[in-house]
Amino acid sequence: MASERMRLFLLVALTMTAFAANSILNRIGVANYGMHPMDFAAIRVVSGALMLWLLVYLRPARRPAIWTSKRMAGAAALAIYMVGFSWAYITLGAGVGALILFGVLQIVVFGWAVIEGQNIPALRWVGAIIALVGLCVLLWPSGIEALPLGGTIAMIAAGIGWAAYTLLGRTEGDALGATASNFLLCAPLTGLLMIMAGGGVMNVPGVMTAIVAGAVTSGLGYALWYRVLPELPTTIAGIAQLSVPVIAVAAGVAFLAEPLTGRLLFAGMLVLGGIAVSLLKRR
Repeated sequence: MASERMRLFLLVALTMTAFAANSILNRIGVANYGMHPMDFAAIRVVSGALMLWLLVYLRPARRPAIWTSKRMAGAAALAIYMVGFSWAYITLGAGVGALILFGVLQIVVFGWAVIEGQNIPALRWVGAIIALVGLCVLLWPSGIEALPLGGTIAMIAAGIGWAAYTLLGRTEGDALGATASNFLLCAPLTGLLMIMAGGGVMNVPGVMTAIVAGAVTSGLGYALWYRVLPELPTTIAGIAQLSVPVIAVAAGVAFLAEPLTGRLLFAGMLVLGGIAVSLLKRR
């Protein structure tokens, strides 16, 4: 039992690190290398689809069903997340963007659990509240005034899309096949939006950053997330993802020279503390 819990913990930790890397890579590609957000999103989705379908064809299992209502919903949720995520990082820092994204996700996931009538332990409520207080420390009162409105709205939309994508993955029996199908159906949506947006700078470093974000930290990271989701309670899946902003803040400070303020540090401590409390078991 202990070894199984450790395995699950390590898989979740690896997945959260991949999610944080998406924030860093997106910020680098869009803000540093000047790529148009829709170009970045489209290349990211296509790269993820190619990587995932290569793995699907190499495995001995049968091919997944593509044209189903659940796959359509997954692709739509993924597209909303991808587009909002890319647009937001024109103006938002990697850590702040991740905090907004996963704060919104937390609210949606807990709300859905309540609607479904799930039994949520008291400590999990306490942990979630502590973690959300951490987000409020970042955003209120002066922080929210300093945040760019357009980027904030785009990231809120991305958070809603990612929450829907997470909820859809709770009952997936074929994590790789489901993720590959979602990416395949999402590719035309982001491609069409890229054409409508008119495109922008297409430099080699930016394109390579989008490819890595798509094939590795998104494609493989999301497949792994769908693999572990059935083993996690809905609310734990939401709370665990609040660790991503903390990882993203640390990476932003280390690799992007983003400032480490006392507000960010205190918010990160509250978020991690809330996660720890939510995972405690009553004796």
